[in-house]
Amino acid sequence: MLKIDRATYDAIVAHAKKDHPDEACGVVAGPEGSDHPERFVPMVNAARSPTFYEFDPSDLLALYKEMDERDEEPVVVYHSHTATEAYPSRTDIGLASEPNAHYVLVSTREHGNSDGPVEFRSYRIIDGAVTEEEVTVTDELRSKA
Repeated sequence: MLKIDRATYDAIVAHAKKDHPDEACGVVAGPEGSDHPERFVPMVNAARSPTFYEFDPSDLLALYKEMDERDEEPVVVYHSHTATEAYPSRTDIGLASEPNAHYVLVSTREHGNSDGPVEFRSYRIIDGAVTEEEVTVTDELRSKA
């Protein structure tokens, strides 16, 4: 189960809506081994595509160095789908390289960047196997780290 605070949930949804019609992507880092998402890190979709996302390699390297210095790991890896449901594509499954991460997908297909609900779902992806998990949104505040 993914337990995520309301502020982080809202930030992920806002990023997905802002970048629509392109896919948005990012990471929520947390203390190593904690399974607690704390630090929201929106990233730039280097592909600038409505059907594909790609982290900029230099930005991703800088993020991993920073997480290493802070004893953090990617607890959530998120991206949006702009025209399809919030379910991992074959490409998404192939790119999933963090076995401890929650892979969050946000579909903006229904309302785009306007007001309205999104589809927000989380998965574990390990060795190509996709397992959907429950998402619990709490009112706890995330760390200001």
